Amino acid sequence: MRQVAPFIVLAFVLVALLGVRLWWQNAELHGPAGGAGTVEGTETVISSRISARVLTVPVAEGTSVEAGTVLATLDCSEPDATLAEAQARLAMAQSQAEAAGHQADATKRSGVATRSSSKAAEAQAAALAAQRDQAQRTATRLESLGEDVATDRREAARTQAVGLEQQASGAVATKEASAAQAAAAQDQGLAASAQAQAASDAVRAAEAAVAKAEILVKECTVTAPSPGYVETLPWHVGELVSPGAILARLVDIREVKATFYLPNAEVSAVKPGAAAEVVADAYEGQVFKGTVTTVSLKAEFTPRNIQTRSDRDRLVYPVEVTVPNADGKLRPGMPVQVTLPGTGR
Repeated sequence: MRQVAPFIVLAFVLVALLGVRLWWQNAELHGPAGGAGTVEGTETVISSRISARVLTVPVAEGTSVEAGTVLATLDCSEPDATLAEAQARLAMAQSQAEAAGHQADATKRSGVATRSSSKAAEAQAAALAAQRDQAQRTATRLESLGEDVATDRREAARTQAVGLEQQASGAVATKEASAAQAAAAQDQGLAASAQAQAASDAVRAAEAAVAKAEILVKECTVTAPSPGYVETLPWHVGELVSPGAILARLVDIREVKATFYLPNAEVSAVKPGAAAEVVADAYEGQVFKGTVTTVSLKAEFTPRNIQTRSDRDRLVYPVEVTVPNADGKLRPGMPVQVTLPGTGR
């Protein structure tokens, strides 16, 4: 009997353990929806836009930085020279534009004066033509009277008519010359305006070149665009970086996210905006409050590192949860368990 008693106790213990496990599995099956995930921060990758040599790297990997903190500086000799050249070209273009503007204004004033002179010459030619016609009619009438009119009077009339004819011809020539000058002045005005416009366009092009050069110069000082931790700084002082090379990688953990996977039968129970509870292995017993941000519309197979072997063959929907993390306790890579209060399986 004494030999049987330990076996009886052991049987009771095994039955009790089996009962607890069955109870736990039942509670898990009928508990809130959720799943396992891994903490992720917001990653920012800073790449180089220029080819330059690294001058300084004032921070170290793992350092917490604020927005605007200098992460690295690059040799700016070439961009500085490009900027100086662009600024010189801009100054020259502005000077040429100013001179072209003055020339256009002067040509415009000259054109106005020439057109006024042409109109005056045209009016004078018309007046002399009228006087000439009147003198010719008078001379013709006196000639027709013959001996009834004194000879000297007829001669005077003929002389006046001839003189007015010459003056009228000269006025016509002056009018034509003035019209030609006015046309030439108009052409000069159009050419001067075109030159002024071209000079103005050259100024805008030079301003764009300066702006581009200034952007490249600013690229020589690499700063943090937002607060976070410096995850990687792959370059050292003296190394030559090329355009597109990653200069730094930052991770912002003020708000973190975790993605877990729900099977098709449970996905209808969760929507964006729903409350979520996150428990990290590193902080047993502490519950972090989060919010469901996205529920994928597309199903996929459960990742092998998330669920059990039997679950890997099921189609699931990724669900992303964001968690405020002002104290920085949750760090990228931490495994967590996410549950959705108020949902059942």
